[in-house]
Amino acid sequence: MTDYKNLKLIATSSPHIRGSETTRGIMTDVIIAMLPALAYACINFGLRALTLTAVSVAGCIFFEWLYRRLMKRPQSIQDLSCVVTGMLLAFVCPVQIPYWMILIGDFFAIVLVKQLFGGIGKNFVNPALAGRAILLASYAGSMTSWVDPAVNKAAILGSNVDVVTAATPLAYMKGTDPVALAESFSNLTGTYSVSQMFLGQTGGSLGEVSALLLIIGGVYLIWRKVINWQTPVAYIGTVAVLTFLFPKAGSALDWMLYSIFGGGLMLGAFFMATDYATSPVTKKGQLVFGIGCGLFTVLIRYFGSYNEGVCYSIMVMNLFVALIDKYTKPTRFGIVKSEKEASAK
Repeated sequence: MTDYKNLKLIATSSPHIRGSETTRGIMTDVIIAMLPALAYACINFGLRALTLTAVSVAGCIFFEWLYRRLMKRPQSIQDLSCVVTGMLLAFVCPVQIPYWMILIGDFFAIVLVKQLFGGIGKNFVNPALAGRAILLASYAGSMTSWVDPAVNKAAILGSNVDVVTAATPLAYMKGTDPVALAESFSNLTGTYSVSQMFLGQTGGSLGEVSALLLIIGGVYLIWRKVINWQTPVAYIGTVAVLTFLFPKAGSALDWMLYSIFGGGLMLGAFFMATDYATSPVTKKGQLVFGIGCGLFTVLIRYFGSYNEGVCYSIMVMNLFVALIDKYTKPTRFGIVKSEKEASAK
């Protein structure tokens, strides 16, 4: 029998295993996963969806390049993370907002949220969501006016396009008076069917309306092992369970389906809540994170003044990531439970 007590082991510093994945490769997969939703946005809202996304991406690339140059740091635009941020910020904005406005969001996302904290992997909240939050706080009117895709397509050029605005599905589901809310939800179900909600034939932000294509993109990321299933499944599942158990109007099933297919839930669950820098690293922690995002989303939608809750729920949970990782980290081999509890204090 081997004398393990007297066995001499040579330990080297981590990492012990190197994978073939690169940041650029991961970001390329994320971009590929978003392309179907972008293509549908061009069909749904017109080619201005493409030009707005292009302007946002160009703005993020420029601001990251300029900041790194001014600070005399190595350039990082080649890792494509700024491209992903630009696409995501465009995806969570109405298609008709002025180009200069989304450039302001790009500046906040890249410079103030990402680069000032050290660059990729060091930001504590999702840059694209932070950029959207700044735009919503500063330009609430423009950020809450939506194009009706059934009436017209936005123009390719120009910032003040002549569009017909319409309420989003979540706007129909907002209210405190039971009678008025029941009537409003009835109007919603009469205006948009569940299949239209699922396919994305509704008003809303540029890249969040088609649940089908966002799910396809999310499944692609899971298949490519870019993200884990725990966070999106826990997030969407929590919203589904809570809205089914506590419907505010109509049948429980209809209220649940319109809740999960409306707004930015699918986009947030697959593409933003799974951000490496701002989400837990443990699988148990990812489940906790997803449940927390779902809980805050429903609370904001039910009791807040804002129709949507995905943006703020993810950013709130971003602040708890370090705490979640601390209490969900696995026990190291050879460490007894009492020692683990002592190390956590």
